[in-house]
Amino acid sequence: MRILVTGGAGFIGSHLIDRLMAAGHEVICLDNFFTGTKRNIFKWMNNPYFELIRHDITEPIRLEADQIYHLACPASPVHYQYNPVKTIKTNVIGTLNMLGLAKRIKARFLLASTSEVYGDPDVHPQPEEYRGNVNCIGIRSCYDEGKRVAETLAFDYHRQNNVDIRVARIFNTYGPRMLENDGRVVSNFVVQALQGKPLTVYGDGLQTRSFCYVDDLVEGLMRLMNQDYIGPVNLGNPGEYTILELAQKIQAMINPDAELVYKDLPSDDPKQRQPDITKAKKYLGWKPTIPLQDGLKLTIADFRERLV
Repeated sequence: MRILVTGGAGFIGSHLIDRLMAAGHEVICLDNFFTGTKRNIFKWMNNPYFELIRHDITEPIRLEADQIYHLACPASPVHYQYNPVKTIKTNVIGTLNMLGLAKRIKARFLLASTSEVYGDPDVHPQPEEYRGNVNCIGIRSCYDEGKRVAETLAFDYHRQNNVDIRVARIFNTYGPRMLENDGRVVSNFVVQALQGKPLTVYGDGLQTRSFCYVDDLVEGLMRLMNQDYIGPVNLGNPGEYTILELAQKIQAMINPDAELVYKDLPSDDPKQRQPDITKAKKYLGWKPTIPLQDGLKLTIADFRERLV
């Protein structure tokens, strides 16, 4: 098949492209390199089945493809808050453009949505039926509300124009190729520990997250794209850890002498995050297989190589 991946030079997009290329597809990677990097896709540059287009999806584009994986959007608070207007434009206008393309060329369309649509949840764990608790004027809302609108657009295009859609709600994902400066908790701790700095814990460290290794997530995205279930479907690892537990794990693996320092919790930071993956198990036959300890080893090795 001919497959378009928006945000294909990014962390998750590049791992997805590795899998699609290995499966023998023709892949078009679309990226404006705001958070993506050529290094992530460099090995495919001279492959005749791979094409890279530098493009910002807030501008329309005409292409031919059988499937569209729509992953383009900065996904860490540091990056999406850097230019919040651009973030919401990417989520709304960018998604409109890609859905319009899918409609014209009759391509199947997968939206990479996010667990952020649940906001700071008061239901735990979060099933897909939960409608969320989002602050629509907070500093994270450019991303949270942007993705909620993107989901709305996807379902409206499906109902009104018969666009064949899939919606994945992605929970915290980690692994090789995460950006060193993305401000996410795994990369923060790993970089600080490797540089011999104290590990920064925000709040009391008792807020929880669920961490899914990137290979597991990519498997889930591909299964969702190629199944008949439309979604939304939670994709994430239901193993729940406090931020403090994660800090101590990484500390023990890299630098047991590193100290922990505590800082104030950022605004609208969710207290609990854990996916209910009943639907993913039922409709996709999917569940994560890589334990946190193993995934962290691979992630740390990748950071070590880049930082040194």
